[in-house]
Amino acid sequence: MADRDSNSSAAGAVNNKSEEAGVGNLAATQIESNGNYGSSKPTTFWGKFKVSLKRFWWAYLIFFLCSVVLAVMLLIFVGIKNIAQDKIDNATLEVLGISCTDTLEDTFTLGINTTLKSGTTKATVSKFKGVMYLEDEPSHRPFVTIDFPSVKNKRFQTVNISQNVQIVDKDALTTFNTWLLSNESLRVTVLGHPTVKVPGISKKYGVTFKKTVTLTGLNGFAGINAYNGSISLKNFTDGTNFHTTTEIPNASVVTFEIGNATFANFLNGSHVGTTYLDNVTLYPGKNVFSLRSSISQGPVLTAVQTQPYCGSGIVPFQLSGRGVDNNGQNLTYFGEALAAHNTTIDIDLDTPLKALGLNPKCPSS
Repeated sequence: MADRDSNSSAAGAVNNKSEEAGVGNLAATQIESNGNYGSSKPTTFWGKFKVSLKRFWWAYLIFFLCSVVLAVMLLIFVGIKNIAQDKIDNATLEVLGISCTDTLEDTFTLGINTTLKSGTTKATVSKFKGVMYLEDEPSHRPFVTIDFPSVKNKRFQTVNISQNVQIVDKDALTTFNTWLLSNESLRVTVLGHPTVKVPGISKKYGVTFKKTVTLTGLNGFAGINAYNGSISLKNFTDGTNFHTTTEIPNASVVTFEIGNATFANFLNGSHVGTTYLDNVTLYPGKNVFSLRSSISQGPVLTAVQTQPYCGSGIVPFQLSGRGVDNNGQNLTYFGEALAAHNTTIDIDLDTPLKALGLNPKCPSS
C-alpha cells in the first residue's frame, strides 16, 4: 500500500512539472512572437518617434543637415536679395537740381544733384545705367539715360552726376520739355537695375531701383512781365523797332542753356511781328533778359486807341516759339516745346509812345 501511494505521488509530480513546462513554453513562444521581451509596444507618437530615431538615426541626421544647407542657401539666394530690394524700395530720392548745358543738336551736358535717404544696412550698390521718363505719359519712353555711380548704403548721402548725354530719342526729350514748360508740376520716374553686395558674401544680388519724384514745372512762364520799353519809328541799329526788358520766372529746379530763341508775336489772334531773345540761359528763380522785336506799327497804334487798351496803354501780346539755335545748331527739342505753348506778356506801350510825343487816347463816345 505504501509503495502504491508513493508511486502515485511521483506520477502526480511528474504530471505537474510537465504542465508547468508546457505553460512555460507557451508563454515563451508568445513572448518571442511579440518580439518584445518583458515590454509592450509604444502607443504614443513620442514613444514611436524615439524607437524610430534609435533605428534610423542616420536618416534623421542626413535630413537635418540637408535642411540646414537648404535654409542657408535660401537665406543667401532669396532672403538677402529680398532684404536688399526692400531697402532699395524704402529709400527716398530727392532731386535738388538739374542742369542742361552745352546744348547741341544731338548732345548736351547733364548735371543732376540729388539726396538719397535709406536705412543703415551695410551694403554697396553698384554703378548702373538708369533711364528717366514721364510717369504720367502712357508710353513711358525714356528721354535720357543716366550713369549712376556706385554708392555705399548710408542713412543720408548726396549723389551728384555730371555727364555728356547723347540724345537717342528727340521726340521723348521734346515731350519732357513741353510738359516741364506747360505744367505746374510733373512726375518723373528713374528706373535702373543695379546689383547689391553685402559684406562677407561674395555674391552680388540684382535689384530694381525705381523712384518717382515730383518736379515743379515752369507753369507756362506764369508771372512773366516786361518794363522799360522803347520804340523806334525808324528802327534801331539791329533792325528791330521795339526794345524792352523782360523778367522770366523759372519755378523749377532745372537750368536750361537755350541759346537764341525766336518767337512769333500775335495781337488779338493776328500775327504782328517777331521777337528775339538772345543768349538765354534760364536759371531757377527770376531771369532778366533784353527782348527785341520787329512789330507792325499799324495794328499796335490801332489797339492802343481802342477799348480795352486805350485807358492804360498796356497791350497783351502772345508769344509762340518759332525756333531755337545755339552755337549755330538747331535745337528742335527746345524750339518745338516753346511752340507748343503760347505765352502771354503784357507790354506797356503808353510810356514809350509818349516819349515819342504821341499820346493815344480812347475815342470819344
